Amino acid sequence: MSDLDLHLRSIVAGDLEAFALWVAGAEPRLRAGLRGFAVTVDTEAVLQETLLRVWQVAARCEPDGRPDGLLRLAHRIARNLAISEARRRRPDFLPPHDVPDPGGEDPAPHEAGLLERWIAECRRKLSRQPARAFTARLDAGGALPDRTLAERLGMKLDTFLRNVRRARSAMAECLRRKGVDLEAFTS
Repeated sequence: MSDLDLHLRSIVAGDLEAFALWVAGAEPRLRAGLRGFAVTVDTEAVLQETLLRVWQVAARCEPDGRPDGLLRLAHRIARNLAISEARRRRPDFLPPHDVPDPGGEDPAPHEAGLLERWIAECRRKLSRQPARAFTARLDAGGALPDRTLAERLGMKLDTFLRNVRRARSAMAECLRRKGVDLEAFTS
C-alpha cells in the first residue's frame, strides 16, 4: 500500500482531485476500522462526517515522518465519532478493542488498553471529594440528575458541580502530561 500522504500538500492547497484520490485510497481502510461499530451506529454516516472533517482539518495535519499521517488522523476522528454516537444511543457502550487501525501502526494510547490504564491512574490521583463526585456522575451514566447525585453524596448541588469540574480538569491535565491528545478524542 502506498503512503496516501503524497496527496497531503495538494489537499492543503484545496485540490479537490487530490482529495478524491486520497478518499479512494482511504475509504476502504476507514470502513474496515469502523466494522466493529456497525451493529451500534450508522457507520456510513460516521464515514461521511469523518471525510468532511478531514477536509476541514487537513491543513493542520503535520507529517511526523511515518506514512499515512492524514489517514491515521482520519481513523481517530472516525473512531471518536463512532464512540460518541454509540454513547449517545447507549451511555453504557464500551468501544470495541479488536478494531484494526487501517492507518498502520498508530501510537494512539487507546490501542492495547494503554489509554484505559492511564485513565485509571489519573482517577486514582484525584482528590477525595472530586473523585466521589466524578465517580457518581460516571456511574449514573446520565440516568440521574446531578441534584440527586449531590444529595446522595451529602453535597450541595453547586459543590457537587464544582467537584465534577475539578475532577474533569485534573483528569485532562493528568492525561495531557501523559501525552494524550485530548482534541483527537473530541474532534
